Amino acid sequence: MENRPQPQEPPRKPTPVPRKTNGSGGSPTPPWLWLLLIGGFAIIFWQFKPKPETPVVYSPWFLDQVDQDNIKSLAILGTEARGELRDSQPYQSTSSTNSVPIKTFITNFPTEQSIDPIVQKLRDGKPKDGGKKATHDPVRIDVSPANTPNGLVWLMLLLPTFLILGFIYLMMRRARDQFDGGILGSFVKSPAKRHDKSKQRTTFEEVAGLENAKAELQEIVEFLKNPEKFQRLGGRIPKGVLLVGPPGTGKTLLGRAVAGEAGVPFYSISGSEFIQMFVGVGASRVRDMFKTAKENSPCILFIDEIDAVGRIRGAGLGGGHDEREQTLNQILTEMDGFSPSESVIVLAATNRPDVLDPALLRPGRFDRHVTVDLPTKKGRLEILKVHTRNVPLSADVDLDKIARNTVGMSGADLANLVNEAALLATREDKTAVDNRDLDAALDKVILGAKREEVITDRDKRATAYHEVGHALVGWLTPRSDPVHKVTIIPRGRALGVTQFMPEEDRVSHNESQIKAKLYTLMGGRAAERLVYDDLSTGAAQDLEQATRLVRKMVMQWGMSERVGPVSFRSMSEHPFLGREMSEPRDHSEHMQQLIDEEVARILREADEHAYRLLEEHRDELERVTEALIEREVLTEPELTQLIGKRTGTVPEPTNSHPRGDEVVASLDQPH
Repeated sequence: MENRPQPQEPPRKPTPVPRKTNGSGGSPTPPWLWLLLIGGFAIIFWQFKPKPETPVVYSPWFLDQVDQDNIKSLAILGTEARGELRDSQPYQSTSSTNSVPIKTFITNFPTEQSIDPIVQKLRDGKPKDGGKKATHDPVRIDVSPANTPNGLVWLMLLLPTFLILGFIYLMMRRARDQFDGGILGSFVKSPAKRHDKSKQRTTFEEVAGLENAKAELQEIVEFLKNPEKFQRLGGRIPKGVLLVGPPGTGKTLLGRAVAGEAGVPFYSISGSEFIQMFVGVGASRVRDMFKTAKENSPCILFIDEIDAVGRIRGAGLGGGHDEREQTLNQILTEMDGFSPSESVIVLAATNRPDVLDPALLRPGRFDRHVTVDLPTKKGRLEILKVHTRNVPLSADVDLDKIARNTVGMSGADLANLVNEAALLATREDKTAVDNRDLDAALDKVILGAKREEVITDRDKRATAYHEVGHALVGWLTPRSDPVHKVTIIPRGRALGVTQFMPEEDRVSHNESQIKAKLYTLMGGRAAERLVYDDLSTGAAQDLEQATRLVRKMVMQWGMSERVGPVSFRSMSEHPFLGREMSEPRDHSEHMQQLIDEEVARILREADEHAYRLLEEHRDELERVTEALIEREVLTEPELTQLIGKRTGTVPEPTNSHPRGDEVVASLDQPH
């Protein structure tokens, strides 16, 4: 019998010893600060210590000193007087038999009225040799009414000292705590927010249409709840999970759902919050973030828009010493450095995986990549059910039809669609959202808002011919998407819109489908040329889309016999996205000329094909145009009545051969 090694119990993490604080969360007050405060008070009391004054009774001795003009100064407060002699004089108190020389004294007058003669006599002075003026400086006399000392005097005396000591204390505290709780401490501290389970909770039940992604993340949640289940067979949970997908597909929503499902701490942060003006701040925030996460492990750390900090190093602008690359280096070290941590799972989301650094994507850091793609028809239906859960719907609403008509929409687009329909129903004071509201919201989301603009009859007719040209070519071209709606009501930036609706979800397109789309793009320009024998600027966007589509056919998808099955690098990458400033062209000047000739040839052939098709069906073009001018909007059933049932039997040009192989292509919907 084979002896299998017994699973070892993971080592327990030692309980951290809490720091002693002074009760407010800060560091304890150092002893030297207390000594400084005690010394300051000692100096204050020493300065305010009263001078040694001899108490003198109101007696002939004091009057003799006044007669001799020996009083230098006298401060009178009520009936109490403090004075200073010009020359020291002996004085014998009633309690002593010996006389002592004194310089300063303190005495009391019987009453305040007895002070006036003394003051007058001191001010007059003692003339010498019978003269009329005194021979010395006048006596300085300060007379104040009697008052009782209070705390305000001491406050005024001690307040400056307390302010100075307080200022010194604050400056020293700031210098000590600048990287631990002060202004600079909050600057370099991680701004990651901890998820509070007591607030609004998002679960996997609220995430519809992402079953595969939820299954991948559910495994992580189960590992955090019961790690022994996976460790029994030696399994190790991924250290990092990267959510990749287009914008609006629900990557951040999945992160919130993980926070709601997991019973562990969940921290969320955006990649842009690491980047600051000062070099080193981002790396400090990363260190603080992982330190906080490890102290609360096991936990999940969610980084949204990680491409803001995780772009390829050594490329683009900034070189290798900028703040972003130092921050990325710190993230790489924390995720899989000399002291890795298996108790912190990093969950990140991005819609630009092509610009991420390879070191960030390797196993050991982001072990698992989960694709969050656009939802299918079934997924769109489930998403619509989730978003209409709290929206009253009328009986005529068909969510399955809406799911079929929203091919290519993300979860965020569907949420916006439902919200717009609810707003439209509210404006009309309806009690429920009906099918008209959803159709109007769909037009607003896809085609744009209506423009309050008055156009001339000539421009209206020219726009109608242009849009009917798109619709009629698409109606008569095999493999083209069905025409859903044609309108000449100005919406968004367009005077008219032709909406094509795919019958099914597609992940790839073949050459015949791409050329069918190309013919419909050129149909508007061909209609203007056929009717007016002139061209306008209304086809600018059509030509832009058509040229971009043909260049991809020739340079990336190998759909040109002259160029051949070759893929050339696109020069449209922006250096700020982490690419090189200038990349060498991977083909010669002759090949570039050949590419340009092929692009021009395919565009001319598509234009001629659309022109001949409309010329052969000129009656249908005029009939549909007149109906569009009258009604302003034509739907698919109305087009069927005007043109006939769409059969798709019109042959394609002889130089175009449909191919069976499929190529992945991202195609835009024409207007």
